[in-house]
Amino acid sequence: MENLELHDIREKFLKFFESKDHLVHPSYSLIPKDDKSLLLIGAGMAPLKKYFTNEETPPAKRMTTSQKCVRTGDIDNVGKTQRHLTFFEMLGNFSFGDYFKSEAIHWAWEFLTEVMKLEKERLWVSVYEKDDEAYRIWNEEIGLPEERIVRLGKEDNFWELEVGPSGPDSEIHYDKGAEFGCGRPDCKPGCDCDRFLEVWNLVFTQFDKDEHGEYHPLPHPNIDTGMGLERIACIMEGVDSVYDIKAIRKIIDTVCEISNKKYGVNHDDDVHLRIIADHSRAITFLISDGVVPSNEGRGYVLRKLIRRASRHGMLLGIEKSFLETPVTEVIESWGRAYPELIENKKIILEVLNTEEERFQRTIFQGTELLNDKIKKLLTVGKKLMSGSDVFELYDTYGFPADLTGEILEEKGLKYNVEEFKKAMEEQRVRARLAKDKSDSGWKKDDTAEFDSEIGHFCGYEKDEVNTKITDLYFENKKVDELNAGEEGIVILDDTPFYGESGGQIGDIGTIKGDNFTLVVKDTKKTKEGLFLHIVEVKDGIAEKGTQVIAKIDSKRRDDIRRNHSATHLLHAALREVLGTHVHQAGSLVTEDRLRFDFSHFQAMKDDEIAGVEKIVNEKILEKLPVVTEIKSLQEAKAEGVMGLFESKYKDIVRVLKMGNYSMELCGGTHVGNTSEIGLFKIVSETGVAAGVRRIEAITGRAAYEYVVKNEELLYDISTALKTAKENIMTRIEEEQKLATEQRKEIESLKAKIAENVAGDLTDNIIEVQGIKVLAKVFDDVDTNELKTLADEIRNKQDNISVILASKHKDNVNLLVANSKSVVEKGLNAGNIVRKIAQALGGNGGGRPDMAMAGAKDVEKVTEVFKNIRDYINK
Repeated sequence: MENLELHDIREKFLKFFESKDHLVHPSYSLIPKDDKSLLLIGAGMAPLKKYFTNEETPPAKRMTTSQKCVRTGDIDNVGKTQRHLTFFEMLGNFSFGDYFKSEAIHWAWEFLTEVMKLEKERLWVSVYEKDDEAYRIWNEEIGLPEERIVRLGKEDNFWELEVGPSGPDSEIHYDKGAEFGCGRPDCKPGCDCDRFLEVWNLVFTQFDKDEHGEYHPLPHPNIDTGMGLERIACIMEGVDSVYDIKAIRKIIDTVCEISNKKYGVNHDDDVHLRIIADHSRAITFLISDGVVPSNEGRGYVLRKLIRRASRHGMLLGIEKSFLETPVTEVIESWGRAYPELIENKKIILEVLNTEEERFQRTIFQGTELLNDKIKKLLTVGKKLMSGSDVFELYDTYGFPADLTGEILEEKGLKYNVEEFKKAMEEQRVRARLAKDKSDSGWKKDDTAEFDSEIGHFCGYEKDEVNTKITDLYFENKKVDELNAGEEGIVILDDTPFYGESGGQIGDIGTIKGDNFTLVVKDTKKTKEGLFLHIVEVKDGIAEKGTQVIAKIDSKRRDDIRRNHSATHLLHAALREVLGTHVHQAGSLVTEDRLRFDFSHFQAMKDDEIAGVEKIVNEKILEKLPVVTEIKSLQEAKAEGVMGLFESKYKDIVRVLKMGNYSMELCGGTHVGNTSEIGLFKIVSETGVAAGVRRIEAITGRAAYEYVVKNEELLYDISTALKTAKENIMTRIEEEQKLATEQRKEIESLKAKIAENVAGDLTDNIIEVQGIKVLAKVFDDVDTNELKTLADEIRNKQDNISVILASKHKDNVNLLVANSKSVVEKGLNAGNIVRKIAQALGGNGGGRPDMAMAGAKDVEKVTEVFKNIRDYINK
């Protein structure tokens, strides 16, 4: 057996199957493509599913991959056992209707015994109990003795879905030795002990299972195999734990160095180290594939992994952000096989550091509050924390419920999960209600229904059309007519009015008949596709069935077109500047601005904003043609079109192309050429939620008005500064320099005045119990001047307590300053100033040598200072 490391094994596996005429395909992204059933890729065959179901044609009939996978179902066991991982790689070879059992079995045996050089005597196999063909191949063609071939039932050796491809499988097991077994003479694969390690699973998908549970032979059966890279690496490196593989052990060593811990000395420390090592790999690959931390979906998986790893670092005694170190080790080690990790290193570390720092701010505050709640729980002898307490920590302080659960579990406590879920659902309901209450431009309640026939939208081509009123609604009820002054809803046979959808607001305009005029104040679109024209009858009586001329406000529509098309250019430019992790998270397109929400982990830098703005304007100047193509959703996906919210699209979609720069699914209205957008200007970039940023921008006429206003502002500034516009900054710098010099001169004069005043005040010094005391009240002197004056007096006089007050219109500032010898005698400036302030309706305090306070009772200041001896004596 060769002593091969993990990266060598991967390379040898892929080269071996390349020699067997397999296409070596790079690992697919962890983000599933066009598969809403999966959150993340968790198996080698998952990205190839549509090839097995014949929905798509594979690039080759024979393929091999080392597929990166993430599974979090057993996350609670990660680090606690020797084999559980959230991130792992699955080696696989696949046949789509090409070779079958004989080749799959022969090649698996050849790779393990001739390439990996495993001892044949240590290899056992299991087959499905009814699969005589596989049994025969292993026994007669490979020469494996019958006693090392185990027949097992469906639960062990048969792969199937509810409906679809299925078939028997054969597993190859490695015998670690009797010392790992249960001691029974009949111990073999299928036993619950640790002696036999499953190495490779060969799945023979030869059936198509129907909804009745019947199995029908496939005319072209497939092969799907999977071998865990970390598991075979354990065997090749001669270690019992995946965490002892050299590549993973190096990650652990980096954390040991930071934490000053030794691996293998303390059980709890080892668990923390293993969790950090595992999560570091998952974090690295998730971010590299475009996942950013968020509060839902795969973004939440990433956030959870970062926060768990960070917290386990804290449990090791690490008090600062540290995950960059183990993640850098992953990038450098796995970059050999995944060069994109090296290319994405900057973005990986930026996302990681931003999230880790954000979590550390949360954890310190949240842990303190949680500990208080735990203390109260234990005081009353309870072991179940209320779900409302956990919800409060989550909702108010951002402290994750799963983390609360982990901390409670460590202390032998739990929380009421159902109560927490109920509180979360109530919050979601409140959010929905708040959204429903927002003004949507027309009166609607949950029971409103529109059973009218859906008309045709012709607004892509026309701004004005002759059409017919097919239905009228008044207060959500069908009517035959609408009278002057009434507001209602009009349904048209054909309409040029765009109904609000996809972030684009609805059109306004007019609908005119022979004897009436309707002002269209807004246009909505129901989920069924019915266009609702929200109207007010300006004059006459509108009747159902009347022929009309429907005309949109074309000038307004043109402004909307510019903004909507600019949104697509903005999206592409953001991905170009920030990275492909950027995805649309929401948008609003109106006539006067555009708003675009997108996934990103931190505020954009000034140069990034400028870079995006420059790219969009360059694409406008390039006069890119804007073309819309109607095609099937499958065709669009095959072309690589970006679909932002795939579940809402129908089978036939509109693909919007802007030259070769942008290609997205969109049902909105757009310009015919990017040059029509005019000027694009970003006016703000802000955060709207964790992991979501927002850009607001303007185009066309609004951008021109923005430029004009700024020109006017520059003119006003230059006039005020009495200089030309191009010299404004030079003049400001001159004014700032002059102001700084004048401030210094003023401070110098104040110091001289204070020195003179200090000298004049020495006549006011009294003596109280052997201590010199100077008490003085001023009018409208700021606190800095009081401090300067007190320092001057202490410099001139030893063994003195200076007590000063400054009266203002509505308040009093107080200051007490003691020389060192006075402090040594036990006189505390903080205590004195507090007592005086309290007598004047205020409060304060400070150090024994210097303290300040504020008070409100201006009228009593003189009286209090007359009795200053009393405050010293006390």
